[in-house]
Amino acid sequence: MAGLLASGWCGPGDIVVTGRRPERLAQLHDAHRVATTLDNAGAIRGARIVVLAVKPQDITSLLTTISGRVLPEQVVLSVIAAIPTLAIESGLGGSIPVVRAMPNAPSTVHQGMAGMSAGRYAGPPHMELAAGVLGAVGRVVEVPENYLDAVTAISGSGPAYFALLAEAMIEAGILLGLSREISTQLVIQTMLGSATLLRDEAMHPVELREMVTSPGGTTIRAIQVLEQSGVRAAFLNAIQAAMQRSQELAGGSAQS
Repeated sequence: MAGLLASGWCGPGDIVVTGRRPERLAQLHDAHRVATTLDNAGAIRGARIVVLAVKPQDITSLLTTISGRVLPEQVVLSVIAAIPTLAIESGLGGSIPVVRAMPNAPSTVHQGMAGMSAGRYAGPPHMELAAGVLGAVGRVVEVPENYLDAVTAISGSGPAYFALLAEAMIEAGILLGLSREISTQLVIQTMLGSATLLRDEAMHPVELREMVTSPGGTTIRAIQVLEQSGVRAAFLNAIQAAMQRSQELAGGSAQS
């Protein structure tokens, strides 16, 4: 919501936010000047697009409150992890266009990445509307729905991986005698610059790594230690575990 408002895609008067806690709704109203309500069914009345954004374990109770209230001319955009479009369509009843998406946290600063998939009743116009919402806060790719668990594991959870890497590198800088402030600046700007270089120059990661790595130099020594420590395998295993957890949540497993 913050990203959409900042991008100019819509204004505060175009959004109605629902929630379960009045104090949280009051915070959102004060921060963004949007209308807020505890009434889910009332909030969707007249909306072009209805965004579902709850924890997976809360989807059943949410669908119960709005079943029969969403109209076929509306578009439901679900950003709920793991829950398939079929489950949402069944819960809503009728031929409701449902688009499932997995955006990520950088959407707040217009640098988000989202994957999206169409449900049975979602055609090109519905996908275009959903892509407009997601594209206003970053980039979006369309994938078959059976790949959305992989999207969740890579880009949905991805900011946490980068944050963990940044944390480790900052601590390493402190260990080497740098102040926390300087170490943080070095790490964050290096991450940002490297990502921008990979994106804007359409550079393969191997190319960037080889560009920085000279024979017998400092970088190759560091890469050697990382490989010996199994960092690459750890990332592969971690992302696979995240995808498996997403699949478990879709099957009604315990809370994440």
